[in-house]
Amino acid sequence: MKLIHASLATLLWLSSSIPLLHAKDGAVQCAMLIYAGTKTSRCFSDEFLNSVQQKTSIATERRFKDVKLAGDELFTFPFVVMTGEGDFQLSQRERDNLRKYLLNGGFLLASAGCSNADWDRSFRGEMRQVFEEGDLEPIPQSHAIYRTVNAIEQLDLAKSSGTASLEGVEHQGKLVVLYSPQGLNDTSNTSGCCCCGGNEIQNSLEINVNILAYALLH
Repeated sequence: MKLIHASLATLLWLSSSIPLLHAKDGAVQCAMLIYAGTKTSRCFSDEFLNSVQQKTSIATERRFKDVKLAGDELFTFPFVVMTGEGDFQLSQRERDNLRKYLLNGGFLLASAGCSNADWDRSFRGEMRQVFEEGDLEPIPQSHAIYRTVNAIEQLDLAKSSGTASLEGVEHQGKLVVLYSPQGLNDTSNTSGCCCCGGNEIQNSLEINVNILAYALLH
């Protein structure tokens, strides 16, 4: 097992204007976004927060904090998750907040819940409005996201053949948005949830661990 050490200086983001929120005893608190009014996650496991703490020296709060994308509290979290199902439209304040957050040290993990096509289409449209510079770009297998903690050769789909791929947005040489059009739900670690009418990435837990570790260490 590879142990990743995160220095206090790294986790405090000395070069970032966004403060790091500590939950308790120095633990990193991650947020689940509420957006487009009341839209938020239905079945997205937080088990990777626990796994990061077990496999690295990064202390994490083991539950998400629900946070409104339109609110100022957004800027106190280093890492946020945005997921859901069905189409949606962000308000202009939400778009402005998200852009400011990402350009000033924040990190967004986004996933179409259970590979929902309507959510995927809406998210891509919103990203084009938040980042006028261009669309989401494919993340090559050589990227550190695939090996930061767990060595991941491919992302397997749970209910169909083939493999999944990740996309993202970089700012100043660092990935600030990680997007999966296939579900990163990890429903095997949720209660009363399944991607019964959709699909998800089978090794979601392992890649979610990598994504959080990368976000905090780069």
